[in-house]
Amino acid sequence: MSEIIFEVQEAEEGGYAARALGFDIFTEANTIAELHKNVREATDCHFDETMAAPKLIRLHFVRDEVLAR
Repeated sequence: MSEIIFEVQEAEEGGYAARALGFDIFTEANTIAELHKNVREATDCHFDETMAAPKLIRLHFVRDEVLAR
């Protein structure tokens, strides 16, 4: 596997929540820098020495916008 994709959303209570697409990997963070660190750590924990870990981690930021009329 060459790449893993995390969908990132702003959490209601502040900060960010990220989940990997196709894997049971979830993490949260208060800042983008902390998110980068947490996503790397969560990915490392999921893929042990016997599994091929992805070389790239892609963060896909999703933002909902609501417009009032």
